[in-house]
Amino acid sequence: MSSPVDHVVTSGTFSLDGGTWDVDNNVWLVGDEHEVIVIDAAHDLEKIASAVAGRRVVAVVCTHAHDDHVNQAPALSDRFGAPVYLHPAEAPLWAMAHPDRKPDHDLCDGDVLTAGGIELQVITTPGHSPGSSCLYAPELATVFTGDTLFQGGPGATGRSFSSFETIIDSIRARLLTLPGDTTVRTGHGDPTSIADEAPHLEEWIVRGH
Repeated sequence: MSSPVDHVVTSGTFSLDGGTWDVDNNVWLVGDEHEVIVIDAAHDLEKIASAVAGRRVVAVVCTHAHDDHVNQAPALSDRFGAPVYLHPAEAPLWAMAHPDRKPDHDLCDGDVLTAGGIELQVITTPGHSPGSSCLYAPELATVFTGDTLFQGGPGATGRSFSSFETIIDSIRARLLTLPGDTTVRTGHGDPTSIADEAPHLEEWIVRGH
């Protein structure tokens, strides 16, 4: 049986507020050998489709709508006939990337999405963007945090539609309350754990990012 969590790294750009940056993104696939949920369809449609490997795509879930996380969501949706899920507060950012198409379903706090018998619980964690969301899989002791929590601190909050105070509140109340042995799988870079990050919250607050 295949691993319940697969992942590919894709490369492209992120653009906002008049700037463009080169980025590598983690694209996560959660499920079994028959069906998967794809989290953050970034940059490279064919690389993601190859990782899907003929399985049914239950949903294309966007942790937030920065263009580097959603630029392939409509194409992946069309390729596999899978609905796109996004928190409604992300609408202004989504419209920048896909002005002629809307997501198919709202991604709301407390929702549960299931693929291959694995449940992903939606945790709304605004701050990096207004409707940033994480996906928690209790049976895998894993949380997919998008750009909310990374190894070494919170996601960036220096650009439009973001708030440092809000992301700190989200991390404190919604993520650091998860079991310490929960693996944190992030939108960029290496994984970490809740236990590794929790002791550093006050340091992040003091430094302001």
